[in-house]
Amino acid sequence: MPVRRGAAGGLYAPVRRQDSAASFDGADAGADSVPLRPLARNAAALDGAGVPATGGSRQRSLDADADEAEMMLGGDSLLPMHSRPAPQHVRLLARIRQAFGASPRLGTARTIELGVQGQGFEPNVVRNQKYNIITFIPLVLFEQFKFFFNLYFLLVALSQLVKSLQIGYLFTYFGPLAFVLAVTMGKEALDDFKRYRRDQEANSEMFTRLEQGGRRQVPSSALCVGDLVVIHKNQRVPADCILLRTTEASGACFIRTDQLDGETDWKLRIAVPSSQKLPSDEALFDANASAYAEKPHKDIHGFVGNITWVHDRGTQVDPLNVDNTLWMNTVLASGTAIGLVIYTGRDTRAVMNTSFPSTKVGRLDLEVNSLSKILAAVTLALSVTMVAMDGFRGLWYVYTLRFLILFSSIIPISLRVNLDLGKTVFSFLIMRDKKIPSTIVRTSTIPEELGRVDYLLTDKTGTLTKNDMELKRLHMGTISYGTDSMEEVVEHVRSAFDQPHAQEAAFGIKRAKGISARVKDIVIALALCHNVTPVLDESGDIGYQASSPDEIAIVKWTESVGLTLYFRDISLIRLRTPSGQILEYEILETFPFTSETKRMGIILRDLATGEIMFFQKGADVVMARIVAYNDWLDEECGNMAREGLRTLVIGRKRLSEDLYEEFRQQLQEAKISLTDRGRAIQGVVSQYLERDLELLGLTGVEDKLQDDVKLTLELLRNAGLRIWMLTGDKIETATCIAISSKLVSRGQQIHAVAKISDPAAALSELDALRIKGDCALVIDGESLQTCIDHHTSEFMQIALRLPVVVCCRCSPTQKADVTRLIKDSTKARTCAIGDGGNDVSMIQTAHVGVGIVGKEGMQASLAADFSITQFSHLARLLLWHGRNSYKRSAKLSQFVIHRGLIISVMQAVFSALFYFAPIALYQGMLLVGYATWYTMAPVFSLVLDKDISEDTALLYPELYKELSKGRALSYKTFFVWLMISVYQGGAIMMLAIWLFEDEFVRVVSISFTALIFNELLMVALEITTWHRYMIYSQLGTVAIYVGSMWLLPAYFDVHFIATTTFVWKVALITAVSSLPLYLYKAVQWRINPPSYTKLEG
Repeated sequence: MPVRRGAAGGLYAPVRRQDSAASFDGADAGADSVPLRPLARNAAALDGAGVPATGGSRQRSLDADADEAEMMLGGDSLLPMHSRPAPQHVRLLARIRQAFGASPRLGTARTIELGVQGQGFEPNVVRNQKYNIITFIPLVLFEQFKFFFNLYFLLVALSQLVKSLQIGYLFTYFGPLAFVLAVTMGKEALDDFKRYRRDQEANSEMFTRLEQGGRRQVPSSALCVGDLVVIHKNQRVPADCILLRTTEASGACFIRTDQLDGETDWKLRIAVPSSQKLPSDEALFDANASAYAEKPHKDIHGFVGNITWVHDRGTQVDPLNVDNTLWMNTVLASGTAIGLVIYTGRDTRAVMNTSFPSTKVGRLDLEVNSLSKILAAVTLALSVTMVAMDGFRGLWYVYTLRFLILFSSIIPISLRVNLDLGKTVFSFLIMRDKKIPSTIVRTSTIPEELGRVDYLLTDKTGTLTKNDMELKRLHMGTISYGTDSMEEVVEHVRSAFDQPHAQEAAFGIKRAKGISARVKDIVIALALCHNVTPVLDESGDIGYQASSPDEIAIVKWTESVGLTLYFRDISLIRLRTPSGQILEYEILETFPFTSETKRMGIILRDLATGEIMFFQKGADVVMARIVAYNDWLDEECGNMAREGLRTLVIGRKRLSEDLYEEFRQQLQEAKISLTDRGRAIQGVVSQYLERDLELLGLTGVEDKLQDDVKLTLELLRNAGLRIWMLTGDKIETATCIAISSKLVSRGQQIHAVAKISDPAAALSELDALRIKGDCALVIDGESLQTCIDHHTSEFMQIALRLPVVVCCRCSPTQKADVTRLIKDSTKARTCAIGDGGNDVSMIQTAHVGVGIVGKEGMQASLAADFSITQFSHLARLLLWHGRNSYKRSAKLSQFVIHRGLIISVMQAVFSALFYFAPIALYQGMLLVGYATWYTMAPVFSLVLDKDISEDTALLYPELYKELSKGRALSYKTFFVWLMISVYQGGAIMMLAIWLFEDEFVRVVSISFTALIFNELLMVALEITTWHRYMIYSQLGTVAIYVGSMWLLPAYFDVHFIATTTFVWKVALITAVSSLPLYLYKAVQWRINPPSYTKLEG
């Protein structure tokens, strides 16, 4: 089909006539004879067959495959199709579905008419709530009762509704469970209400909507697909939009995307050329135009669409890509813009990329869950034993259930509450630590995991290095310049631009000018081939904005040698020479850097000479086959990499007018393609441009090491961590950084594996590596993938025993795969740390994810469990806070279990002595108070205990190795505490009965008082380092208990507890139950003290 070009640079295509009943086959022999006609704009417009269209015939499926094909050919799919208002019952059903997270139109492609609201699309409502009125209670209850603890106690409480199983007061069973649920539901409700308030604030934010009658202020939630919204400087973009117009004549504007992708740099966005050229904003309503937007997806860096303008002379199609978009939650950084809303609500990129991260469960929680199953078995065995010792008489199965209920405190319902509160305290202590400022705990459920890390997986750039770039080396084949010779570059640049003097020079000076000309060429190339934008700060100085620190470093270097980037917009670049002369270049095309292409290019026209040039720079692995043959590039790239420099190859190609025009036509056709647009564009670029480029030179940029990286890595290695470095850099650079950072120790052999795609060759390398002992493995991404695909078990078996592994040229997916393989192969705890968006997958896959706030933005920090500001803070986070969190959690868990076991043992002794009767020893407020105000504060104060000092933990990192063995909470320690509980419970109960007085109430008061003081003494025994709050909790608990004796006359004989008889009997029982343990601990510390006590003297 013939295609004509319009004046605005778009494509004019005849409108294809198609019968509405005919099937679309993509071919029409008579299409060229059909006259051009405008788009229909109302319900009375003619359809493709020339028949007036009804509302029903205009209904269309926006996600049909034929729509995309017709759009490409300018067919009737471009006609605006509006849905009829849905019947009331349909709308009601849609609202019900929306309440439960369903949407009939979610994720469909769409064709939108400018200024006409589309019907049936997602409402533009921000909703980050986890629950609504209907789902709150069911979902919260499900989340709680999927845990064994809560489900067990629910069944126990429900059993009290059966009359034959009732023991004591009903509230003593429902009370603790209701308290736990109330606290949890209250916390969830509060968190969700805060989310609701934030959502309401975002949804009620006012924006200006452009209408035919003028401008109108509307809330964000009232915006619909098809609306034209006016966005002012520093205002949030309320929905995904196509940028139609800006106040800048060039149609350019900048946006900040830190709330979307975490990146701090400004992004350049370009208005649609045809709409930018309209005389006024209101002219948008007079334009006969429709925009096609692809099916919404998560990729914030990609978009495919077209906008079609119908004129009297034909249809002009402007291609749309991500440079023409304004995604929701980005912020307009310059000027004022008008956007066409294309996606709203859950169709927007921001919402689609927002997900509640999966809850990470710590190893300690899993261990406690395993112990709870043992406790359940103990409870059942004890209940059956009691019934068996009574000879299974009578309704023995009922008695068994009653004993199960009596012994239910063996599984303490308060354990999860205490652990969760403890983790909150640990998180608070981490964030208020002034020695690691600005540290943020984003996942407060796993602070104890910091104390059990076995493998550390770290990024290189921005993590081990500062991401603070400086150009250190310039190589042009026959000549090289380093830091100490940059003054020569300045002289060459000044000489090259000083044309009159150069022409009068002698032969020897002319030869020098030849070098000056070469230096000038590469300096100009470096000053032009980038995506850097100069900005003026408040003081009038020039600053630079770019997505890559490498590019800013290079542009700053060109400024330092005399050629300054003075101005840039979407169509023009101005450079200022050392003499103040302004050089102007028209930007014809740009090809941004991507992780797939690993290069960027730009086509420019020198406005002074009219010459068209194509500049390209990129990684040596891709540029080596693009530039003309040379014999020095590979060698010099290797040399710079060994110095730890990041290399970029720069090339140039001059284009004739005819070649450029042919290239432009092919490129324009590729740009309006709706299928594989990126591949089509790259194919055209490769065909016309990326062949035999003139190699101008090679740059080496240094990335400086982070502060104290060497010391931190040494500490972590001494702590027993095995460190893997996963980076996207080349082998030479990564190896250099590994050596300079002391990740690879002095004299340690390095075994490099590179460019292996053959499985047999990979197996040979693994066999060779198996023979070697203490060496560092350096492997590139291609070889790594071969090993993972074909020899997974062999590779992991060998790699896991190595002290250091460096994986180079890794993709984000490979980083996550390696992390997952380590987790699955070893069952050890992994910690991943990084600072960029390419580290997010690795961070989220690891057991513990740590993000660094760096120059690459906050994407890694926002996705991580813990956010820090520099790598050196990791040592303190693991060795000090990780140790404390794990040791304290283990001690707290065991003591809470002990608290439940001891009272159950007392109940068992009591029942055994009284004819195995399933009668409760303690009831009502005593049972409730035992787990709450009588013991909770002293027991919970254990979260402030510390076994060693901060200085010792950091001075002797070897102490960290013991934590990974999990000895603080194990089956051994569990059974030790079980035996302690059996002894103390039996001693208290038997002595209380032996010292029996006239009334039963005195046995209860004596034994219960002895139990409370025994628990207080046991807490004191477990404390290593006293804190003032521990003392306050002990004294406060004693005061509360003594005071409650007079408030509970049903349980305590007021006159009896004031006698010396009560006091000495309680003291005797308490001494017998606790004093032997004090003596045992004293002897144990004297004979076999813990290792850390020797270090602290």
